[in-house]
Amino acid sequence: MSAIIKTSEIAKIYQMGTQTVNALQSISIQIDKGEYVAFMGPSGSGKSTLMNIVGCLDTPTSGTYILNNKDVSHMTENELADIRNKEIGFVFQTFNLLPRATALENVALPLIYAGLGKSERDEKAMETLENVGLADRADHKPNELSGGQRQRVAIARALVNDPSIILADEPTGNLDSKTSYDIMDLFHELHENGNTIIMVTHEDDIAHYAHRIVRLRDGLVETDKVNTDIYTSNRIRQTV
Repeated sequence: MSAIIKTSEIAKIYQMGTQTVNALQSISIQIDKGEYVAFMGPSGSGKSTLMNIVGCLDTPTSGTYILNNKDVSHMTENELADIRNKEIGFVFQTFNLLPRATALENVALPLIYAGLGKSERDEKAMETLENVGLADRADHKPNELSGGQRQRVAIARALVNDPSIILADEPTGNLDSKTSYDIMDLFHELHENGNTIIMVTHEDDIAHYAHRIVRLRDGLVETDKVNTDIYTSNRIRQTV
């Protein structure tokens, strides 16, 4: 497998008044194409900072970050925005959908920035909605959808540009247990179809859907282990 993400001794330092915060101290990790990885850690462990750097929402203070053979460590904000649009599909806990736009329009949004014409955008967005089982809700606005349906729209939006990685930040944080299992089933299917998935979560049961779990503490990698006890929704449902 080829590395799609490779960080070498990245650190992130924030200056808050007279206080220096070492959010990340020295993180060296490699994630290969097609992996399904969970980042875990307590509050203040650095997992959110690492997610922001991996997602090209921020740059490291020092060290190197190579994303899909591109050094993104010291790119400008405009360069990072271009990389995000081409390489990364984001799924957030709060869905981040445009409230006045339909599901189809929300999914098509990244394609506007990619320069596609309207008919091509709509065709590709509808195809992606079909892939997440929501083609029949294409004309519905977010307030007309359930929480699980809104998250499926958000996942479709993340997929529509065929990104190198899907980055999911607490993707089930606002969902009930049954809906969470359904969404994790969908992530399982996406991984089975060859997508590289990185998930940030504080929930053990959600993290155990991933095939590898990286635990952070105090800005350092505490453990990085293959998950030998992968959960499935059916298995969890049988125990509740």
